Amino acid sequence: MAAGAASGGSATTDTYKEARTWLLLPAWVTLSILVLAPVIMMLIYSFLTKEFRGGVIWEFSLAAYDQFFFDRGLFGDDPPKIEWTYVTIFWRSIWQAGAATLLSLVIGFPTAYFIATRSENMRPVWVFLITIPYWVNLLIRTVSMKFLLRDQGPLNDFLMSIGLIDSPLHIVNTNFAVQLGLFYSYLPFMVLPIYAAVERYNFALSEAAADLYASKWTTLRRVLLPAIKPGVFAGCILVFVPSMGSFLAPDLLGGAKNFMIGSLIEEQFKGNAGNWPFGAAASMILLSMVLIILMFSARQQAKADKAGG
Repeated sequence: MAAGAASGGSATTDTYKEARTWLLLPAWVTLSILVLAPVIMMLIYSFLTKEFRGGVIWEFSLAAYDQFFFDRGLFGDDPPKIEWTYVTIFWRSIWQAGAATLLSLVIGFPTAYFIATRSENMRPVWVFLITIPYWVNLLIRTVSMKFLLRDQGPLNDFLMSIGLIDSPLHIVNTNFAVQLGLFYSYLPFMVLPIYAAVERYNFALSEAAADLYASKWTTLRRVLLPAIKPGVFAGCILVFVPSMGSFLAPDLLGGAKNFMIGSLIEEQFKGNAGNWPFGAAASMILLSMVLIILMFSARQQAKADKAGG
């Protein structure tokens, strides 16, 4: 009987594993087609030769990576020097994405806390209000932001009408405009994970801290933040990563002087004069940088959780 029971249990386990495999198969196929295949294609293209009318020649070449990292002069026969142009664009992308993430955290955290502390009937209403603007296409929202911030736009007209300024503020085509655009584009990605974490938080812990004469700042720093840290971490990642590769906000709000890596990649695939291998190489470098940042952040998060546990 024991042998029969063990045999039956093994058969049930095998059936469960087989069913799970078949259920996961559509997801794996979808991910392979929509995620893995494009990345592999970009990796292959980055090692091919440029076709001057657009596209690629199927000949192995490291010219795209060489162009990104080294400057060999106009005719390519000078001693190699570091190509600071693209390094500067990458640094600007990191800085802009970091600033947008910080601004989203500063605004998104209290917003998420406010929503999570409303009554159960009102929380869905506030979440609904947060997501309404994002029913509209990102391009339309970014163009609307440009219209709002331009020299003759509603913002400047209002500030001049109440006497706060005498002449229009030049906001468009500045770093500040790009940061506002990124912040506006990805703010819900910060609010919603933090809201989900705060909603699950046990507020009895804050009450216990207050009973032990902890100040509100101490309760926030020592009790609330450690408990909702996964939500904050997820929100920061969800804002930082897409901000790094964004090109709509830099193109429409930043102008040529505020080029970001997403804009650089977009330019390489535009029209018949682009450099597809160089764009693919820049994409792979961006992907590698994002993966390094994610791995480092995950490692630091694991160390912090282990130390806290």
